[in-house]
Amino acid sequence: MQTNDTTALKNKRILVTGSAGFIGFHLTKALLSEGANVIGIDNLNDYYEPALKQARLDELDKFHASISAPAKSRDSDDASDAATQNSETVVNKNSAVSAPTSDLSAPTSVIPVPTSVIPAQAGIQSVSKTSPEYQFIKMDLADRAAIESLFKTHHFDIVVNLAAQAGVRYSLENPHAYVDSNLIGFVNILEGCRHAKVGHLVYASSSSVYGMNIKQPFSTEDRVDYPISLYAATKKANELMAHTYSHLYGIPTTGLRFFTVYGPWGRPDMAYYKFTKAILEDKPIDIYNHGQMKRDFTYIDDIVDGILRVMVKPPQLESDTSSTTTATSAPNIVIPAPTPDTLAPNSVIPAPNSVIPAQAGIHDDKNNRHCEERSDAAIQSNQENRHCEERSDVAIQSNHSGNKITNAQAPYKIYNIGNNQPVTLRHFITAIENACGKKAIENSLPMQAGDVPITYADIDDLMADTGFKPTTSIDSGIARFAEWYKLFYTDNQSQNKTSLNSDITE
Repeated sequence: MQTNDTTALKNKRILVTGSAGFIGFHLTKALLSEGANVIGIDNLNDYYEPALKQARLDELDKFHASISAPAKSRDSDDASDAATQNSETVVNKNSAVSAPTSDLSAPTSVIPVPTSVIPAQAGIQSVSKTSPEYQFIKMDLADRAAIESLFKTHHFDIVVNLAAQAGVRYSLENPHAYVDSNLIGFVNILEGCRHAKVGHLVYASSSSVYGMNIKQPFSTEDRVDYPISLYAATKKANELMAHTYSHLYGIPTTGLRFFTVYGPWGRPDMAYYKFTKAILEDKPIDIYNHGQMKRDFTYIDDIVDGILRVMVKPPQLESDTSSTTTATSAPNIVIPAPTPDTLAPNSVIPAPNSVIPAQAGIHDDKNNRHCEERSDAAIQSNQENRHCEERSDVAIQSNHSGNKITNAQAPYKIYNIGNNQPVTLRHFITAIENACGKKAIENSLPMQAGDVPITYADIDDLMADTGFKPTTSIDSGIARFAEWYKLFYTDNQSQNKTSLNSDITE
């Protein structure tokens, strides 16, 4: 991690949801390396092989033990000296955990690291002054009671929500899974952060929100109102929900639109994983859009570095001396001057360039009726629809033009996090062939429903605000993945048997 303060996360109490997942696993490992105290949760569902998720958890246990052992050895000596000298050693009243805690054992189960301690009320306390604390809890985000209990039992400084039902194509097959995890689950996390007064919520969005946008590279300033998969729609909804909670309750929230993350311990439903498996087994691979799709493939180490940088930089409210509107008031809306022929019969024509004040627009019944009539007119008139779109475009671009029309404020931020160097699927396959030492047997197919032809991240904001700069080339990253893949499946004497279609969109 190369943040301005490399110790910023040390001893922080952090919740990582989806910690048995691909990104969550790597982030948890990095946080422990930084000296953070981490609780990870995951429901360990069977969207892809649960054995891989359990293997990641086993790896985290081993890693935590390896960085804790030297510290615990020193602690033993310190404890002996302390007993003799009657020092001010803090003694936790709870005993070491060997079974699930009573308040979380149903409907969840706890898989603690040996000798870990769960304090009754004080959140996470280190067993030692130098050893980070780690605990995994099996839990479903959609389980409202369990999430409420989690936030009441532990007091988190930062929450990183990576748990979600993933996959673009799978959302066509099982839409309810996306509603349960990505919508209901996310509300539960937002409510937990609200009531526990969490200092910063970082959550996973996706490049999928850009849908069929043509403009490249994708910018967070772009409109993202036209998702082409339910998965993308839920991620856009997460961004809107987070903004609402930031605005209403002052919770600092940062959404990260991930661009096709890949690397060791990755997801078996992703194309690079399935391509590697097929090439090594001399089996054909399905190449959609004849290999001409482009993706901003981003290596996992770069992604984790970006997340760590964002975690220590919660968004702040920006003061606006040009307006008296407060952070909790609604924006003033400038209405362009329509002409009579753009409106439906009997609709109200507002005065040119008139302003509907925030409070009057909300609380004045007469103005509310004006708004409703304008909505009716917009539905009945294509020209008025264009006026509405132009107003939206002005709102989005106002920071560039200087013609600011909204004073809505919230400690809220959205970033793209990608490699900023899209490559063709054909190039990607060549890199896998080189890493495997074999040529692929190809089955060329047209583009599938829900796919987009290109993803390309504009990461200027993230670079400017945090110093983020991806450094891993596609050839280097794929070589590292292929090396891990061959070692992992050789050691485990098994191959992934997932039947899901290859997904390269996320």
